[in-house]
Amino acid sequence: MYQVSIKQLLALSLFSALLAGAIAACIVDRGEVARIESAVIADPSVATDEQNNIEVYRAVSPGVVNITSKSFTESWFGVHPQEGTGSGSIIDDQGHILTNFHVVRGASQLDVQIENEKYPARLIGTDPDNDLAVIKVNASRNRLTVVKLGSSEGLQVGQKVLAIGNPFGLQRTLTTGIISGLERPLRDPSSRRTIEGAIQTDASINPGNSGGPLLNTRGELIGINTAIYSPSGGSVGIGFAVPVDTAKKIIPDLIAKGYVAHPWLGISTLPLNRRIAGAFDLAVDEGIIISQVYGGSGAAAAGLRGAQARETIYGGIVLERLGDVIVSIDGQRVKNTDDLQRALKGKEPGQTVQVEVLRNSNRLTLPVRLSERPQDPR
Repeated sequence: MYQVSIKQLLALSLFSALLAGAIAACIVDRGEVARIESAVIADPSVATDEQNNIEVYRAVSPGVVNITSKSFTESWFGVHPQEGTGSGSIIDDQGHILTNFHVVRGASQLDVQIENEKYPARLIGTDPDNDLAVIKVNASRNRLTVVKLGSSEGLQVGQKVLAIGNPFGLQRTLTTGIISGLERPLRDPSSRRTIEGAIQTDASINPGNSGGPLLNTRGELIGINTAIYSPSGGSVGIGFAVPVDTAKKIIPDLIAKGYVAHPWLGISTLPLNRRIAGAFDLAVDEGIIISQVYGGSGAAAAGLRGAQARETIYGGIVLERLGDVIVSIDGQRVKNTDDLQRALKGKEPGQTVQVEVLRNSNRLTLPVRLSERPQDPR
């Protein structure tokens, strides 16, 4: 018969106690893990963020429309229809919809889908400078969900934003992100216009999102999604929106007049570079050359002078006489056409600006009364 000594019994008891403690510790650790996991799942910040996405989408998405534009081009082979799509936001109970100019440009027919119903739309007003347009549908008020216009003043990098639109025709798609940058210059290479102060976001924006709203967490429109930077053509997390404060300033004119009255000096220009500056012995190599002064304009009345040029047999232009070189407006330095646009921003037709020019190595400051720039074709 096997017998256990007192010493062996004590050792066995001690081992059993240690083993029980280890098992209890493991149970406590597993319980702690479960408690932590439960706390993460029930984290109010996680639940609140998700709920915010849901609430904003439910409230705003019925006011985001799908816009289809149709145009026709002629060729040797006949007339060819072309179709494009974009997004827009209903901005009042009269059926006015805010979108991008490039979404409706050249359209001979516009159709708008509000939830599951399609309506014909007509163009009300356009502003190519800010790539904005207003169109209108005749729909009953109970079919119109108005997207509230917020403010783009005081926005912060890192602030959460939401975008709703129709990328690739997928209606009322929601994406989220943050504000990645502010005051970005957004240049359109085809028109050579620059939109100042654009909002940069990493919220996914793709073709079809154009004209749709960029929203804050209160569901207020703070920007109009306009462009993306993408080598591939799809979203890479660099999108741009026109600030809503820009839109709020011009919407009344777009609805009332169909256009926005932009200030105009009454000139066309050429860039100044070191080669031209050296050829004419100029003391500066930055500024813009007045190539033409239009009759009846403020520039003509002020005595600004344009260049004299001739075209070569190869299609080039040779300057025979240099025009006035604009170096500043109202004390604001002008190095290129973007600077000229910034110097005139906020001015109104009828105002007078002080234009500093270089003429035959002499600096002159001439008062020029701004006129209304001729409208671009729609």
